[in-house]
Amino acid sequence: MRSFLDAKLMAKSLRANLELRGTPLSHSQCLEIVAGQFGFDSWNVLAAKIGDAPGHSDGPAIGFHETAPIFRTFAEDKAKEFYLGFLGFTLDWEHRFHPGAPLYCQVSRAGLTLHLSEHHGDATPGSTTFVAMRGIRAFNAEVLARRYANNRPGVEEMPWGLVMEVIDPFGNRIRFCERPGEP
Repeated sequence: MRSFLDAKLMAKSLRANLELRGTPLSHSQCLEIVAGQFGFDSWNVLAAKIGDAPGHSDGPAIGFHETAPIFRTFAEDKAKEFYLGFLGFTLDWEHRFHPGAPLYCQVSRAGLTLHLSEHHGDATPGSTTFVAMRGIRAFNAEVLARRYANNRPGVEEMPWGLVMEVIDPFGNRIRFCERPGEP
């Protein structure tokens, strides 16, 4: 079943069918007829309605697929110990422009992606990232069981949910939050 969002396609089809029957109309005349079929006074009114429809645009739809905060790091071994060892992330890839160059890498876990960079200017040391999640108590128990000497996070109940904050060896903070009602 077609809706007003298909109006241009409907006008094109109408024009082609009328032309086959020996009644040629311009595309603009067909657009006006289709607008009338949907109860609008003119094509301009229908076009405005189409433009206001959720998820519709004349160009490509805008959509964001992933966020990857960049944290500044200064020592590869400490970064890997914290993110891979303590938090249980996986190293997805790493890049250096040449041997001995600063490390840039991606780590991820359960849908969360982070970029870690030793490059000056990529990020500000001491940044904070807020991460909405589920299973915060299980995650807390898991990281505490690893006995990482420099970080023993607890879970705090806040008005916006349960919060666990960790601080990496470079002063960057990750605030994990399980909002009320998360499955």
